Amino acid sequence: MNWGDYRKAMDALPFSPDFQERTEKLLRLSAQNEAEKEPFAMKKKLFHKIAAAAAVLALLTASAYAAVKLLSPSQVAEFAQQPLLAEAFRSEDALVLNETVESGGYRMTLAGLVSGAVLDSWDQDVDRSRTYAVAALERLDGQPLDQQSVSLSDFILTPLVAGYTPWSVNNWTLDAAVCGIAQDGVFYFLLDVQTLEMFADHTVYLAFYEGGVPSREIFVMNGDGSIQFAGDFAGPHALFTLPLDAGKADPAAVEAFIADSGFDLDWFTGSTSQSEEPSFTGQGDGELAEAPSVELEEIPSGET
Repeated sequence: MNWGDYRKAMDALPFSPDFQERTEKLLRLSAQNEAEKEPFAMKKKLFHKIAAAAAVLALLTASAYAAVKLLSPSQVAEFAQQPLLAEAFRSEDALVLNETVESGGYRMTLAGLVSGAVLDSWDQDVDRSRTYAVAALERLDGQPLDQQSVSLSDFILTPLVAGYTPWSVNNWTLDAAVCGIAQDGVFYFLLDVQTLEMFADHTVYLAFYEGGVPSREIFVMNGDGSIQFAGDFAGPHALFTLPLDAGKADPAAVEAFIADSGFDLDWFTGSTSQSEEPSFTGQGDGELAEAPSVELEEIPSGET
């Protein structure tokens, strides 16, 4: 059975509306029977068992949803015709996250990421490591998404790094490319960006939102360097924290990145009044020489 047939079969399973209620009732009944057999001292222990069982049930329900509804990162890479990247997403080095945020009528899921060199056909520089991330976008009302309803210039998936202003470290300065794939009503983003592991001794985020280039209207950098969405930002948004291995941080690579940018360190850290936002005018338009563009590509639905 192929993936499409499997998904259709799983979607057709007849879960009754009261499935969760009946399952919880069975858990309570089982606990009551056990409690009648145990002394009072054991009841607290049994309560924790019940709570653990309920938590496992919720986790399995969420995992089953993700497994049936969404493509895995490796499958997204296969749709993008990147077999080496697909294999990397299946390796032990890949981070499987499946973290979900619902905001502004959308469900945004960060599925996973992996870092390495020569994992795609876009970049064959053996000395240059890249980070790849897969995210999924769905409408909460069930309406399908496709290339006509989602613009890669409007929905942004970009890294941000604590301690550096959001307008200094992002897709536009990290030589990013974004591939968009619509499949079965879900829109997938495959982000290819300069390795994020060099920043691993900082908090590294992936911001997913509907808006423009990172700016003060969208993000706030706090006094401790942490980053969050501006309080009055009303668009769909999610901010994921990446569980990177701090041991892979490369301060020398960060210094080289800053030196190559043409801006000084104070501009990156926001420590002086010179840390103004650059005049980036949009993903991929390349209108200004100092504003690197982000390469965008959309894969037609069903193309492999």
